[in-house]
Formats: sequence, C-alpha cells, structure tokens
Amino acid sequence: MNLYFRLFWLLFWRTRHCRKIDFLGTSRITYRALPSDCDINFHLTNSRYPAFMDLARTYMLAEMGLLKRFLKLKWMPIVNAAEFTYIRDIKPLKTFEIETKVVGWDEKYFYIEQRFVSERGLHCIVHVRGVFVCKGKQVPLDFLVKEAGYTDAVPELPPEVVKWKAFLQLKKERNM
Repeated sequence: MNLYFRLFWLLFWRTRHCRKIDFLGTSRITYRALPSDCDINFHLTNSRYPAFMDLARTYMLAEMGLLKRFLKLKWMPIVNAAEFTYIRDIKPLKTFEIETKVVGWDEKYFYIEQRFVSERGLHCIVHVRGVFVCKGKQVPLDFLVKEAGYTDAVPELPPEVVKWKAFLQLKKERNM
C-alpha cells in the first residue's frame, strides 16, 4: 500500500517540482526503506527494487519533460526484460537514491540503467529493456526519440548491455 502513496506523491507533488534533464541525462530520486519495504532478513526485499524502479523511471520522464506528453499520446511503457546485480543490502530506515538514465536503443528496444546508491556506496545495478506501446502496437523508436526532441547520434550501448542483449537473444532462440 505504501507504494500507492509514493506513486500519488510522485505524480501530484514531486513531478511538479523536479529539475530538468536532457534525454540522456541522469535522473535522481531519493527514498527511504520503510519497515514495510523490508523482509525477514532486515533489508529491502528483492521484490521492492522493481517497484521503486518503476517510480524512478516515471520520475525520469517527468524530469525530461516527457511524462505529460507521453500520457497525452497514450504511450504506455512496457518492460521487456531486466537484469539485476545486488551488491550490498539496504537496511530499514536508510535513505537511498535511484539514479536512472537511458543508455541507448536499437531498432526495437530502449535500454535504461538504474543504480541504487547511498552513503555506503552502490547497492544494486539494474539494466532494463523496454518499449512504449499505444493501442496495442509498439511506438517506433525513431518516432519516440524524435518526439523526445533528441537529434544527436544514437549512443553506443555499454559493453555489458551488448552482452546482455546477445544473451537475451540466445535465450529466445533456445526456447522457441
């Protein structure tokens, strides 16, 4: 339930008072690990990371100035795949920041990197692959990037994302 409150707070307050970043800029949002976010091991439970990441990606769109525009166009983001690397735990009542940035895109998907950091350092790094859909059809990436106002060259994907992308393709081929 506390994530609904966080979502309402994000949509009705934080997005109205956020800074502005460019399309490839890094978005930063801070949260506190409430006791209800933690598991019996007294740390942020693994299932909360994706929920916090959803909020952070929404905030990133707001900081880019794209959230209202994409909602008006009825473009909905869909996560296709995610890979998590947990490094150290986040203890109850500790604050942490989620850094979110677009690291690139290809002909079909966009790729986002999200990092959970605190004064203790890096806690988790996640790569997310996704699309935007409208009326059941994928929004073409070149159209999306143009709508976002980005006109520079497509950035080169980080090596770990290139390898992850190849791994996802292998999984798909082996399971068809």
